[in-house]
Amino acid sequence: MSDFRQPGPPVWRRLDSVTQTVEHEKTHEDVRYEAVRSRDARFDGAFFFAVETTGIYCRPSCPAVTPKRRNVRFFATAAAAQGSGFRACRRCRPDAVPGSADWNVRADVVGRAMRLIGDGVVDREGVAGLAVRLGYSARQVQRQLTAEVGAGPVALARAQRAHTARVLLQTTGLPVTEIAFASGFASVRQFNDTIRAVYAATPSELRAAAPARDRAARRTATPSAGVPLRLAHRGPYQSGPVFDLLQREAVAGVEEVSGDLGRRVYRRTLRLPYGTGIVAVQEAAGRPGRQGGPGGGGWLEARLHLTDLRDLTTSVQRLRRLFDLDADPYAVDERLGADPRLAPLVAARPGLRSPGTADPDELAVRALVGRAEAERLVQRYGKVLDAPCGTLTHLFPEPAVLAEAAPHGTAGALAAALADGAVRLDPGADRDDAERALLAVPGLDARTVAVVRTRALGDPDAAPPGAAVPDTWRPWRSYALNHLRAAGEWENDR
Repeated sequence: MSDFRQPGPPVWRRLDSVTQTVEHEKTHEDVRYEAVRSRDARFDGAFFFAVETTGIYCRPSCPAVTPKRRNVRFFATAAAAQGSGFRACRRCRPDAVPGSADWNVRADVVGRAMRLIGDGVVDREGVAGLAVRLGYSARQVQRQLTAEVGAGPVALARAQRAHTARVLLQTTGLPVTEIAFASGFASVRQFNDTIRAVYAATPSELRAAAPARDRAARRTATPSAGVPLRLAHRGPYQSGPVFDLLQREAVAGVEEVSGDLGRRVYRRTLRLPYGTGIVAVQEAAGRPGRQGGPGGGGWLEARLHLTDLRDLTTSVQRLRRLFDLDADPYAVDERLGADPRLAPLVAARPGLRSPGTADPDELAVRALVGRAEAERLVQRYGKVLDAPCGTLTHLFPEPAVLAEAAPHGTAGALAAALADGAVRLDPGADRDDAERALLAVPGLDARTVAVVRTRALGDPDAAPPGAAVPDTWRPWRSYALNHLRAAGEWENDR
């Protein structure tokens, strides 16, 4: 029986539930208004508020004068605010906030759908393609998203395209027509209409209204120089341990980490839906955040070189997963900081992240074979870049290439399973289904599967088998183990 057609509870129970829900919503909205009144940046991206008297929607930390409570409406997503006729605030730029941590944590269909939409699936495959990946009908996906986040997949993808277009308009000198198609719009007219609806400005006016730092970047931004980006994060961010991990794991030809401690730069190649890319991300040790109000966050400076600008949205989302930029460090630290063993570690490293990956299939193969063998595979089977950049010369070999060239052993079986879809590790994959499929690969042990679940599937609550990890650390066991690793108290890495 469809979950949309389950028989309901008795009428008296439904009425009681409605009463409780209304009271809960009032309390919930009062809390949200207090966050707006105190300009609390901890809630940026968790919700948005709109002001009915101005027709504008903002992030909670917007520095503008606080509106009266009776004029404020709250929305789960920017797309929902736009769908209700509100335009984005030009002062706080609500489209530039970190994503909601819920979508990366949740394993249900809404969380999976939001991750896939962020990866650009709707732009590339349409709503039908999204529904097929989720195993639901398009109508069911539409209903669930609309009920929970206030907007359907088309509206969510449209809001994302508008944000991509604003970034390109304000940070590059590309022609407007080229930006329209690079952002994923089907026509220039659709692009113009959307920009006017979301920002109450024409594309040219939006470009002219760019902040001074973006105008300066635009003067030096050329196709060869790449697209400059600031990848926002919520709350404190311990970049040192993340860059330490990336430096230890770096596979020659595909990745490199250079520079002095605290000023390192991570560079890697990317295989993307429409082409290839090279990204450089700077370590941000010791730099204060830019956001005002309590809980202000900050950003990582990045620069993307893409062979096809249509890959901008996808590449940004993959970098956000790699650096775990959408996490909610306040929720993680509050739970883990209550544990006697972890409390001093959390106090020493507030905002410690659980890094993911820019390429789930690549991560799975590397977790199995190790760094030295991964480097051999790159040199032997990796695709050489058309325009190598320094030590970055290759893309990591695709599973289909590995399955054909080296079909034997566990690595060959894993590559074949990834290539034929028996194992799915994309942003919309069901984590439990993926784990079962991985354990079915001959020779793949449970410890490697746990690494893949943590890093490739972004599970915040994964732990290797046999580890003494108490349930009181749930749902953040992945973060707890990272604290132990950073403190030298966990030596069970591969």
